[in-house]
Amino acid sequence: MQTNSSHTVIGYYGFPARKVLRAARERFGTDLPLVDLDVAAGAPDAGLLPPATCRIIANIVDNAVHLGSRLAAVVAAVGEDKCDRGRHAAWILRELGMNVIETRFAEEDFEDRPLIFSTGRGPLAARIDRIMATVVDPAPPDDPPEPCRPTHGFWGVPPNDVRILDLFPPTTHLYGWVRCVEAGRPSDLDLECSVDDGVPTVFFHQSFCAKQDLAHRLAEKHRGIAVDCHGEINDSIMAKVEAFIRLS
Repeated sequence: MQTNSSHTVIGYYGFPARKVLRAARERFGTDLPLVDLDVAAGAPDAGLLPPATCRIIANIVDNAVHLGSRLAAVVAAVGEDKCDRGRHAAWILRELGMNVIETRFAEEDFEDRPLIFSTGRGPLAARIDRIMATVVDPAPPDDPPEPCRPTHGFWGVPPNDVRILDLFPPTTHLYGWVRCVEAGRPSDLDLECSVDDGVPTVFFHQSFCAKQDLAHRLAEKHRGIAVDCHGEINDSIMAKVEAFIRLS
């Protein structure tokens, strides 16, 4: 499928190898913006997935269907750097007639980028946004945050409902897959499971996500708490996280 005048964006999800993103833009148009399909963008439910589906995977499918013919292609992370459901989403989108480019982040694609935002001081949501922006633009920031000693930790992936991030103090360090993205090593399981000892950490995962296995084991090992949420964060979860942060 070639691009045409109706194509206005290139979608992607996960952390595709940068060389694949570059190749997609060279093929379909360097002027086409890259759109992260993982995030909640207000797209209506496409009705293609069961209710017990990870909200991030549902975002991918809903966003892609909502964009429809505006998508020149979907660059889909389907390897160990994402999950099997990322691979399944790619299959579904291809079944719908979309141009899907599968990528698997290989070890030779690994980078060793400095952990500027994961270990810096500042609002958690803003730092996660800056990290995820490095997938498209890995240039060093002009305004890096001040490094800090961690008082708390957040482990996991960017949550669908970012309000939970407002509960954390600015001296929170980031662990898990978010840290792997900043390091340029999204499928590095050892790095994903690396947490500083003695730092009170919330181990977050979306409901129905395979990362719940890691979150619960790591929470037990590091005396943190494991938290899962499907769509919006409810008052009970907010209260649980807020109490943990205050008491620790």
